[in-house]
Amino acid sequence: MIAFESVSKTYPTGYQAIEDLSLEIAEGETLVWLGTSGSGKTTVLKLINRLIEPTSGFVRIAGLNIRDLDPVQLRRRIGYVVQEIGLFPHMTIEENMSVVPRLLGWTPSRIETRLLELFELVGLDPAEFRGRYPRHLSGGQRQRVGVARALAADPPIILMDEPFGALDPITRAQLQDEFVELQERLRKTVVFVTHDVFEAVRLADRIAFLDRGRLQQVGTPADIVEHPANHFVDQFLGKHRFHLQMLTRTVGSLPDWGERSLEPPPETEPSEHLHIRNTVLQALDMFKRTNTRTLPVYEGDRFRGTLDRRILIEAMVDIMGEGRVGAC
Repeated sequence: MIAFESVSKTYPTGYQAIEDLSLEIAEGETLVWLGTSGSGKTTVLKLINRLIEPTSGFVRIAGLNIRDLDPVQLRRRIGYVVQEIGLFPHMTIEENMSVVPRLLGWTPSRIETRLLELFELVGLDPAEFRGRYPRHLSGGQRQRVGVARALAADPPIILMDEPFGALDPITRAQLQDEFVELQERLRKTVVFVTHDVFEAVRLADRIAFLDRGRLQQVGTPADIVEHPANHFVDQFLGKHRFHLQMLTRTVGSLPDWGERSLEPPPETEPSEHLHIRNTVLQALDMFKRTNTRTLPVYEGDRFRGTLDRRILIEAMVDIMGEGRVGAC
């Protein structure tokens, strides 16, 4: 879907923000850029929608060199979510969410249909929120509107620049969970920037590490945590390796749980259920909270099976054993 081909960005001052970057991002993948402040993460993001132009090399989307595309039309077909959210304060929530469809010339009836879909997607009641202004919303609610606006024209690509960074820890964790569930259903190509390793491990299909504009390592969260490529990546992971290792193990990665679970699917999606990308720690927390022996597991809206608490505990014991071996 997105390809960087020997891309470099050097500013007139001589500062090189990106150096010889080559990387492909697959359709439907969530790639998270991780690194310290000033490592070039946001520059990479802005190269995709041409807010920044490369000094050399090419960025391609679906095989097309984006320098051959009109930048305004390109940006209208790429969702963009930033930490500051960037809602227009003089517009209602409804008007904010419909900006891009109106620019694209959608009919009023099509816009209305899409608005109702978006309110449902991000969990906001249209009767309560569509006529409000951004100043009337909490930080978490404004961020949900920002995500809805980015999804309004159903773009294939979403760029997210530390979208949850300014939120309190509880709201941030909730929106991270909602993002995972939403991405399970929509399977957009998401390019996400953060400096929080726990957020990266939680959300990414793959993580790309940047340091001073150079790509250090690309891999799945489990690959990164268990096999850091160099000293920089190892130092970035810090002393939290065991916790991160637990975060890389998801319900879907547990061996044989689906084969051992032969219960029929529920007629309706229950309020208490797991998602295929929930971590083992989240699954354990839900078992403790519900005090049940089994929990249904979904991938998007599709029932995938039932997880038994015993299987989860066995898997966590195995992971703990791996951690002790790795520490020896």
